[in-house]
Amino acid sequence: MNVTSDLALFELIVNASLVVKLVMVLLTYVSLMSWYWIFRKWFALRDARLKTEKFERDFWSGGDLNSLYQSAVNDRHNSGALERIFEAGFREFTKSRGQKSLDASTAIDGVRRAMRATYQREVDDLEAHLAFLASVGSVSPYVGLFGTVWGIMHSFRGLASMTTATLAAVAPGIAEALVATAIGLFAAIPAVVAYNRFAHDVDRVAVRFESFMEEFSNILQRQLK
Repeated sequence: MNVTSDLALFELIVNASLVVKLVMVLLTYVSLMSWYWIFRKWFALRDARLKTEKFERDFWSGGDLNSLYQSAVNDRHNSGALERIFEAGFREFTKSRGQKSLDASTAIDGVRRAMRATYQREVDDLEAHLAFLASVGSVSPYVGLFGTVWGIMHSFRGLASMTTATLAAVAPGIAEALVATAIGLFAAIPAVVAYNRFAHDVDRVAVRFESFMEEFSNILQRQLK
């Protein structure tokens, strides 16, 4: 795109009607916010996946469960989601083991409930702001279309005061209006792609959490027998 076309596009935005300008500003702000959360969520999910893999290696390497628990407690600020789930389950297991009146099934049920509560919090944290991306992807095209319809309506209303209606008279107004639709699509497409990708990644991580909770519960149940 050369300098002339860049200037023409800038002039289209500057000369647009007030409502179309407001639509463009809103869509630009929403697009910037969605890109901010896209990058934040990408780093967060990558960090969760790496920490999950690291803890799984440590857990299945045959290390002592008490040592893993102490490590999780001492480094809680840097621990991953799966490590916090393990910490909650093992803490409940330690409390239950100290109560001689509890049978094995009751103790394991308590462990599962403790891990499930932590699991829900961790998954909710991973899913945070995905709804915003979904909303941007579904609503932005319609907001842009509203700006386009308003701009075209404004252009045709301007023709009422002209004795001769030509394409040259109405074309700038229509072009200004179509810019709103273009910005709406620019905001929506990355948000939709990112939402689908992140939702898939969260589901995969959640499945790994659930599998670990079942396997860990079985290990603890065998220790109580």
